[in-house]
Amino acid sequence: MNAKEKQTMLDSNIPRITGLLVIEVRDSNPNGDPDNAGFPRQRPDDRGEISPVSVKRKLRELVSDKEGLIWQEMKQRLSLGEDARFDILEKRDRDREEIFKKLADGRFQQDYWDARLFGSTFLEGKEAVDEGVKKLEKETGKKLTVEDRRKIMDRAIRAGAAHFGVGVSVAPVRVRFETWTNKPGVEGDKDRGFAPQAMKFVEHGIYTVPFFVNPTQARKTGCTGDDVRLMLNLLKHAYRDNPSTVRTQVELIHAHAVEHKDQLGSFSDFALLDALKLVRKGDDPEKPSTSRADYQIPTWDEIKGNVVRKQGDKSLTWNDVGIYTDYALL
Repeated sequence: MNAKEKQTMLDSNIPRITGLLVIEVRDSNPNGDPDNAGFPRQRPDDRGEISPVSVKRKLRELVSDKEGLIWQEMKQRLSLGEDARFDILEKRDRDREEIFKKLADGRFQQDYWDARLFGSTFLEGKEAVDEGVKKLEKETGKKLTVEDRRKIMDRAIRAGAAHFGVGVSVAPVRVRFETWTNKPGVEGDKDRGFAPQAMKFVEHGIYTVPFFVNPTQARKTGCTGDDVRLMLNLLKHAYRDNPSTVRTQVELIHAHAVEHKDQLGSFSDFALLDALKLVRKGDDPEKPSTSRADYQIPTWDEIKGNVVRKQGDKSLTWNDVGIYTDYALL
């Protein structure tokens, strides 16, 4: 990173953040696996998983509903301004040709909140660029230069400033399924019906999902402080305000977020994640849990005085190197 790039990062008003979501699941499916008939995701050791894509999708849904209560509240509370700045790129009804025009004229970063925050891979490879360029040149009657093409590709494929890691349950989880009946039936000649394995769920589990905000990427995607603040304030609504038939009891217990006092990094990400690591109580840590009481769940108050590292002769604690917020409790 050269001096100019470093100064751009420091001026972006985006902190470096290391965080951890702690999520409790009761008789629900926190993230279905499309490769396994929608059953809750599991590892070979029976621990449950939540994909990063699943978490980001829930945040996108909240922002895309511009008439919804959550967006209206966030817009007012955070003074976000015009809705047009917070459009969503990753949505089903998107107009690819319109998006390509925005890539060409520079509006792409201005308009799409999720592209600025999470990055994008809207165009995969040279063929997709060539197809878009051909359509745009035909519509406008203007020939795009090699530099124009380079800018389009550069804007379309970027790693974002915010990243979620794979969520994993602290202990193995027990998965069940149930068949549902339908009294009137779904076929014309039947007076009743049923849906085999309609409900697939985890009986109980606590999952942890790490997340990170990296200001060095912000200058590349145009990510702003408002973009990051919106994401952080939406975390507690991600599951509570995105329910479904199979996801009725998923609760965010903690959304630990520690802002590094130095934008270039004040501590090891791994050190914080290890300090906040949950422990399954009891003689058998591999036994699926039945309640939150089966876990030892660290809090910031319990670890904030612990020594993180040395700086000369001084021992630095977590309080010395980071600024803590629990966004699940705001």
